[in-house]
Amino acid sequence: MLCQLSINNFAIVRFLELDFRAGMTSITGETGAGKSIAIDALGLCLGNRADASSVRPGADKAEVSARFSLADVPQAKRWLEDNDLELDDECILRRTISNDGRSRAYINGNPVPLAQLKALGPLLVGIHGQHAHHALLKSEQQLLLLDSYANHRLLLDAVSSAYQRFRQTEQQLQELQHSQQQRISRKQLLSYQVEELNEFALGEQEFAELEQEHKKLANGTALMEACQQGIYLLSDGEEMNIESLLNKAVHVAAELEGFDPKLASIGHMLNDALIQVQESSGELQRYLERLELDPEVFAQIEERLSKAMQLSRKHHVAPTELYQHHQSLLLELTTLDADESRLEEIAQQLAASRDNYFVQAQKLSQSRQRYAKELEKLVTDSVRELNMPKAKFVVAVQFNQQQMSLHGCDEVEFRVSTNPGQPLENMAKVASGGELSRIGLGIQVITARKVATPTLIFDEVDVGISGPTAAVVGRMLRSLGESTQVLCVTHLPQVAGNGHQHMYVAKQSKGGMTETSMVPLNHEQRVHELARLLGGDVITDNTLANARELLNA
Repeated sequence: MLCQLSINNFAIVRFLELDFRAGMTSITGETGAGKSIAIDALGLCLGNRADASSVRPGADKAEVSARFSLADVPQAKRWLEDNDLELDDECILRRTISNDGRSRAYINGNPVPLAQLKALGPLLVGIHGQHAHHALLKSEQQLLLLDSYANHRLLLDAVSSAYQRFRQTEQQLQELQHSQQQRISRKQLLSYQVEELNEFALGEQEFAELEQEHKKLANGTALMEACQQGIYLLSDGEEMNIESLLNKAVHVAAELEGFDPKLASIGHMLNDALIQVQESSGELQRYLERLELDPEVFAQIEERLSKAMQLSRKHHVAPTELYQHHQSLLLELTTLDADESRLEEIAQQLAASRDNYFVQAQKLSQSRQRYAKELEKLVTDSVRELNMPKAKFVVAVQFNQQQMSLHGCDEVEFRVSTNPGQPLENMAKVASGGELSRIGLGIQVITARKVATPTLIFDEVDVGISGPTAAVVGRMLRSLGESTQVLCVTHLPQVAGNGHQHMYVAKQSKGGMTETSMVPLNHEQRVHELARLLGGDVITDNTLANARELLNA
């Protein structure tokens, strides 16, 4: 519930500090006095747009703060806890606007983005403006009102989630379908290329090995001659070879060791060298025995090398990269095959998500139809009280599968018949301005009872209503005030007299400056204010007597 509203340098208000109580508070004042200024100021605390014109002329900034009790507002307390902004059982919203148009927002002393004020505001205050009944002519507003009355939050969340899943899946399928022709063309080319490379089947290191083997066979004669010469020098030379010379050196080292043991290492080194020479000669001999210079093998290698180089030119890669290129093409072809399977899978998912959406939408629609019957009876009873005794109000809910949306598939239309024999038609076509005001007010009061908002503001919603009807409106708002805090800006004495308390708005001009004030009225002051509303500027004993009677009633 709203406990206190403080206003500094806002519009034509220099300073106001207003305390509010439970029940219905009537707010009246002379025309042009700024009866709605407190509501406009409160709107800033709830996240409404502000600009430099909101600042009182001559002031540096405007500041508005609103203090709420959260004792019976669990939704707001949960929101504050979730956002780490809790302050016991109270909540203070504050907004400052500088004269250059910049504004700042605070919740419980913490600076917050404006979006957080807008998120928290509807949990604390519901504002019904004087033009709200015109908004009721729009089908989307009628749907929103029905859902608010029925408290369809969970069903709407389920429908919204199902709809988003359906649209995401649909987008995936469309993206795959749009690129399908490109994939088909690419797959045809890849299939040909991969088939050719599969047939050639070049190994990972094969090209380097082919090059090496080709080089060996191309130089086979020189290789053979060099091997033979090496063997000759190492061990087979008749007159002199390294092995025989080393043998002699080993004998000489043995003699030297006999003379001086310190020279033993020389013999060891020469023995090692002799072994190395013998092994080198043997290795060359074995290699020479295995060496084959087959012209057919050479021709086969030369042909495979040539084919590898031809394919590398065709695919615009280096011969050494041909194997990796082959693997890349294979991977891409596999991916394209997977995309085709994915296309079928996504199509099946789309059908399943569509079915699930309609299941959730049907549940929501069935609930809407059930609550529509309940709402239309309440509104019919309400407007009949408001001097439309033969009126009939109907909420038509039509399920349309072609109209998929985040809010379901329903088309909602408020229909009304105001006179006997008159068919039910769209409310915009049938109702006059005064009738529309009464129907709109009846709907607002009924939905306000159902929606758990601790503070409700009715800003001149009784425009176009007078006489006995106004008295009924006043009783409706007072009855609503028994369970919910109600602030009602009105110009009708029949409505204002029903308030549990009364505040008066006045405007004064002093020293070239205009200033608005707002003060609570005691019983006698209320009588005089109601008399003013009844009779105008000239207050007589009769109007005072009527005012007392109205207030006592």
